[in-house]
Amino acid sequence: MTTNPTPLTPPPAGVTPGTPAPSASGVRAPGAPASAAPTVADTVPAASAPERPTPRLRILLTVLQLAGLGVIGAGVLTALSSLLAAGLATALVFGIGLVILVGLVYALFGVGWFEVARADGLYDLGVERLRLRPQTRPGFGGWLRAIGRQSIDGRMWRALVNFTLACIAGAIVLRLLWSGILWAITAFAPLTGSETVQGPWGGRFLASWAPLAGILGAVVCAAAIVGLALLHRVLTRALIVPSREAELTEQVRTVGAQREGAVRAADVERTRIERDLHDGVQPRLVSVGMTLGLAQQKIDSDPAAAKALIAEAHTSTKAAITELRQLARGIHASVLDDRGLDAALSALASRSHIPVQLDVRLEPGSTGANSGCRDAEAAVYFAIAESLTNAAKHSRASECRVVVRTREGGVLWARVEDNGMGGAQVQPGGGLDGISNRVLAAGGTFRLDSPAGGPTALEVTVPCAS
Repeated sequence: MTTNPTPLTPPPAGVTPGTPAPSASGVRAPGAPASAAPTVADTVPAASAPERPTPRLRILLTVLQLAGLGVIGAGVLTALSSLLAAGLATALVFGIGLVILVGLVYALFGVGWFEVARADGLYDLGVERLRLRPQTRPGFGGWLRAIGRQSIDGRMWRALVNFTLACIAGAIVLRLLWSGILWAITAFAPLTGSETVQGPWGGRFLASWAPLAGILGAVVCAAAIVGLALLHRVLTRALIVPSREAELTEQVRTVGAQREGAVRAADVERTRIERDLHDGVQPRLVSVGMTLGLAQQKIDSDPAAAKALIAEAHTSTKAAITELRQLARGIHASVLDDRGLDAALSALASRSHIPVQLDVRLEPGSTGANSGCRDAEAAVYFAIAESLTNAAKHSRASECRVVVRTREGGVLWARVEDNGMGGAQVQPGGGLDGISNRVLAAGGTFRLDSPAGGPTALEVTVPCAS
């Protein structure tokens, strides 16, 4: 667990750097010099934002990057085209083509990710990096579904179009650079003593015109290169930066999915509570009532039997209270509010019927009731609780490992893995269904990997509310 350094605070108002701050009484301490040594806050320079490149330097960087893409772009595009052709040609040959096409999707994603990162680093676009579409369903079918959704990802394809255009522009830049050099050399043609000179693009003209033609040709090539760099910037912003309409559409889609998940999670939770009350606590309380009724009938005729019935009712009452406490704990874990996620998971692991290896590393101050992470903590806690319950009841696991981390941006990430028999699935109305919807309602992602034979691994990622 890491510790954040103590933040540096500026000197109080009215106190100049390098002079001691007045005490609470306004009197300088005895023996203190009139001019004290600079404090830590005075000697440490203030952190300044990195300087952005000037427009001229940015144009130069753009030209250099385009020239580099002009060199490697043809090879990359040829390789991608070859993968596509090979995949389509062998699609019906023992499924080899399908494997190639899956590899092509990952290759396209890699090129798109590189292009977004390159454009963002060059133009400070402030866009997020490309991410693979998450797997929303367990098993091999869920993975294929995620691959299919990735293959039609619009943002990835826009990045690929921008990469292709950049490669084409890079090839033109290389041609213009070579032509500009040749025109510059042509300007010195009169020194050769020739009467006529052949230009870089064909045609012959008098050597006396060579200096003017060479200078004009070099200037035109340089202007064309700068124009291509500026055009590349415009096209990159149009293709890489999402439009306002697209951002709003994505926000509406995300909010709609979260709302649907919250409604579904509430419905699943209500159904679970009704089932637990109907199948557990209610029959036990009915039994207590009947037992007390029998004890009342026998209390005069057979006091010993009545005493035994009352003792039985007392035992059943304590069991009903225990079930009610467990039911309440499944609705809300008060230990989360009282002691935080780490302590709540420790208590959860101590109650588990199978050994649990708990590894929790949270950044100080990143979680807690006052940090906007209460919903995220609750989603992670109940996901882990449901996984441990399933591991104990259904998977025949002998041990379980729980890992929880705080990632960049205050995101909670948790992974639960057991060594059981596997085969876990998200059934409508089941516990995993409720957990997945709870995580979705909190804006997170849910991933279950449980092949037949095991092991079963559950990963959840939930961002903290701002």
